[in-house]
Amino acid sequence: MNRFPLAALSLSALFLQACMFSPGMHMDTDRLLAEDSAEESLVEMVQITPKVLTQEQAVQPNRQVPAALLDYTPDNYRLGPNDGLFITVWDHPELTVPGGQQQATEANARVVRDDGTLFYPFIGSVQVAGMTQEELRKVITQRLARYIEQPQVDINIIGYNSQKVTLSGAFMQPGFRAITSQPLTLLQAVGEAGIDSERADLSRLNLIRNGQVFTLDYDYLTSHPSDIGNIYLKAGDKLHLGLNDARKVFVMGEVARPTALSYSTSRMTLSEVLATVGGPSPATSSGREVYVIRGVENLETEKATIFQLNAQSPSAFILADQFEMRPQDVVFVGAAGITRWNRFVSQLFPSANIIGTAVRVGSDYDDLRNDN
Repeated sequence: MNRFPLAALSLSALFLQACMFSPGMHMDTDRLLAEDSAEESLVEMVQITPKVLTQEQAVQPNRQVPAALLDYTPDNYRLGPNDGLFITVWDHPELTVPGGQQQATEANARVVRDDGTLFYPFIGSVQVAGMTQEELRKVITQRLARYIEQPQVDINIIGYNSQKVTLSGAFMQPGFRAITSQPLTLLQAVGEAGIDSERADLSRLNLIRNGQVFTLDYDYLTSHPSDIGNIYLKAGDKLHLGLNDARKVFVMGEVARPTALSYSTSRMTLSEVLATVGGPSPATSSGREVYVIRGVENLETEKATIFQLNAQSPSAFILADQFEMRPQDVVFVGAAGITRWNRFVSQLFPSANIIGTAVRVGSDYDDLRNDN
């Protein structure tokens, strides 16, 4: 009689379990599609091909500078409240430096009041808010002519305090930047404030003007030919550089270093993601099972998409290098068949004593029969 009937029965049961479960990091796409079909397909499976790349590039956001920002051309500086002026009347030091020559220039400055007026000897208060330097020079010259013969007047702005732009977000030095007689460009303001490269989302620089928000892809516009250098800032503008907290790609499965990758640039490709984490594991990964899982905000109205790349194809590197990631994408690398089988066997080790026990029980049963 066979000594191992119970052992064979136990092994049969274990192999039956192996047929029922799929251990290891593996995406059963056939079963997934079948289940989704029964649920009116919440997920769409798409093979990454040149045609798919063309379709993906067609839905990329417009990265050009909005025409509305290029339409603004700075005018001559207009005076406003709290601006500091140094007014020179040649041959009349009592008007130019009433505090005396020994005082600093700033001490002899004339400051525009909060209501936009300026007081000056002999001529009284003048509404200067909105005037240019030249316009104010002419007004003072004309009024002083009543008291001084052919006055020679010169005006310099030594304190630009009325017109400012605000910078916030991932800047090294956020705060205010003054608009001066020299036009201030967006690139100059960003350069002076400095970018916090570890925290910044360079694809999302918001310029808020008159209540309207213009979102600029700073990374793309500064690395490609564009008109970003022709954007001039005006008083009241706000620049906000977004944080990259939500700009992540999640990598899991059969890779060297599963992780969540933060990126601040506007473009990150699938090949860059795989290279950053050390690539698919050569020993355990399946070359045919590289997936990009892209969710949607509302599954009731949209389908989530799972892109599949056959990394064994000769053109796989080219396709991966052209496939652009989006924030919150999940890259999943599946396991090879032998890896799944090895993991299944390793999961049986805690239950190996079942086989041993079955063998011993069978042996004891035969010995008992022989003794009788």
